[in-house]
Amino acid sequence: MLLYAMRRLLATIPVMLVVALVVFALLRLTPGDPALVIAGDLASEEDVAEIRSRLGLDRPLHVQFVTWIGQLAQADLGVSVFSNMPVSTLIVQRLEPTVSLAVLTMVLSIMIAVPLGILAAWKAGGAVDRLLMMGATFSLSMPTFLIGYLLAMLFSRELRWLPVQGYRSIGEGIGPFLSHLAMPAMTLGLVYVALLARMTRATMIEVLNEDYIRTAHAKGLKSVRILFRHALKNAAVPVVTTAGLGVALLIGGVIVTESVFAIPGLGRLTVDAVLRRDYPVIQGVILVFSAAYLVINLLVDLSYSLFDPRVRY
Repeated sequence: MLLYAMRRLLATIPVMLVVALVVFALLRLTPGDPALVIAGDLASEEDVAEIRSRLGLDRPLHVQFVTWIGQLAQADLGVSVFSNMPVSTLIVQRLEPTVSLAVLTMVLSIMIAVPLGILAAWKAGGAVDRLLMMGATFSLSMPTFLIGYLLAMLFSRELRWLPVQGYRSIGEGIGPFLSHLAMPAMTLGLVYVALLARMTRATMIEVLNEDYIRTAHAKGLKSVRILFRHALKNAAVPVVTTAGLGVALLIGGVIVTESVFAIPGLGRLTVDAVLRRDYPVIQGVILVFSAAYLVINLLVDLSYSLFDPRVRY
């Protein structure tokens, strides 16, 4: 398994290079000039040219790309053109809210989605199954920002149960921490729960039709034991795979959710950087998100052996 993990980690290097090239090219092709944003509306052409020269934006694109790759090879993500702070420092400062939101969303989503998917599979074709799948389809079709605004209107404006914006560190108390992340986690979780519940249902229905499940029923085993001890373990690999692939959906949702609820995380940092045309920050954050996605999918692949003894690396 260790050799497999090492090979997978080495294989991420060309993937990250491709991601870096695509991000670099897209940003340079996007309309907008960081020098104009920094200089302001009243700046002269000479002032803008001086800023472009200072930032290195007047050099050929291939020279800029090679310079940036050289910095990445030294674990240097560059310096923000707007705040003049190291990009790595900005990312570390914004990392806690994003990680807290993502982890809380994933934990709550798995705890809710898996039982719902099992229930839908157990009652396949019945009213409960149809109701749950209708709800899952409805959640998947709704934009994340719309879910956030609806939850904010309900729990903050009408019921006044939860704060509508901001973030509190866990060091300030578990109560304020959870109260500020509850609505953002629900906003992200509704889509994630729908995805996992649908996959759990489909996989469980397939497993429940296997011969060994019918044998277990014939032996008189209780339905709960059959569902959770025998069927769920064999259905876990596709569900875990979907959970890992759903991280991409989660990352995209984080950017929107943090903007809706004014959470000072990496998502909000990305939006601010895009508005300011802060190339180094955008590139750095996207690379961090990409690396996190690759590592999580590696961990998902390694976890297969825990659920299926036939899987060997």
